[in-house]
Amino acid sequence: MVKNILLFVLSFILGSVPFGIIMGKVKGVDLKRVGSGNIGATNVLRSIGALPAVLTLLGDILKGTLAVSTGRYFGVGTLYEGLIGVSAILGHNFSLFLGFRGGKGVATSLGVLVLYTPKVAFITLTIWLVTVFFTKYSSMGAIVSFTLLPANIVLFDYDKTKLFITILIALFILIRHKDNIKRLIHGSEKKIGERT
Repeated sequence: MVKNILLFVLSFILGSVPFGIIMGKVKGVDLKRVGSGNIGATNVLRSIGALPAVLTLLGDILKGTLAVSTGRYFGVGTLYEGLIGVSAILGHNFSLFLGFRGGKGVATSLGVLVLYTPKVAFITLTIWLVTVFFTKYSSMGAIVSFTLLPANIVLFDYDKTKLFITILIALFILIRHKDNIKRLIHGSEKKIGERT
């Protein structure tokens, strides 16, 4: 149990690393004060450019993947692998380095899924890409793909533990996107790549 607690803490710290903020500092931009104020790749793209956005995306994905792989290395089992991954997502959303503020956890959640349930990770990414292609809204892609995440686990990789973990992940994504949902309803949400 002590080992698992230490892994939860380390995963939270790992998840707290704000790659978007780091990219912003390199460019001399305070990401929290420009665009949507979010630290994720979408706001980096709008506010700084494509290459920093790609690096932010990869860094945020890697946080989730490393968290799950660490749990797997120590043989903690499916439940704790998932919970350690969730800890990284919470670290991203409530970063230690940003006064417990942070991003929305989409890329880090995808990074968790890449190792935790690879087939469903691919399906989730595909749904996100297709949704964004047709709507041009990154937030819509996240909302649709992660709302469908638990159903895709049932259909393509059913396991009670994985279902529990993915329900948690989906709930966190939806909660973090509540303002986006309001803006989508009112037609004020910014499209991907659109400058603010």
